[in-house]
Amino acid sequence: MIPNVRVVVAEDHYLVREGIRRALEDAGDIEVVATVGTAVELVDSVSREAPDVIVTDIRMPPGHHTEGIDAALSLRRTRPTLGVVVLSQYADAAYAMELLRDGNEGLAYLLKERVGRPEQLIEAVREVARGGSVIDADVVATLVAQNRQRSASPLSDLTEREMEVLEQMAQGRTNAGVADQLHLSESSVEKYSTSIFLKLGLADEPQVHRRVAAVLTFLHDESQAQPL
Repeated sequence: MIPNVRVVVAEDHYLVREGIRRALEDAGDIEVVATVGTAVELVDSVSREAPDVIVTDIRMPPGHHTEGIDAALSLRRTRPTLGVVVLSQYADAAYAMELLRDGNEGLAYLLKERVGRPEQLIEAVREVARGGSVIDADVVATLVAQNRQRSASPLSDLTEREMEVLEQMAQGRTNAGVADQLHLSESSVEKYSTSIFLKLGLADEPQVHRRVAAVLTFLHDESQAQPL
């Protein structure tokens, strides 16, 4: 039997916190071992419960700035295998880059509205528990649109179809998943992916790293223009 993914949920709004808890527990393979309302309580709960994953709001008491991200990054320094799903109201590259500044493995950045579509939140929890990375589709779409208008961006050489493939990559989809979403053959997706990596100068990187590096390319570009 596959063991349940143990999760701590940190969210200062009770109703949202309960919505997250119920959505995750309804998945059947996820166990919410604690729910808390502050970043301090989050740190304490992780120390006490040793979860596999934390799901945290980006803004937490007392300051309602980036307490959720700060706590997550602090915990990861002593627990590098801890999966983190950060929930935000903002499709903002700067916040995403703050989360990913030390790497991307086991990290996810989702818009809080995904709580209303629990399957996406559930899949993000499962993915970070496996060490994967997920960036919200709406965040990616916003960044793609912004970067298309920036001639200095390294993405300016990508075709429209290549940008669409890149967006699907950022959602953690395999070549088969990208092919299904865009109604392409897997061989076509492989060709588009190879072209993306070549244009972004990622041809010599390992396959899994190239995918994430391609997404981080436009996240990094946008973060330079949008201060926290």
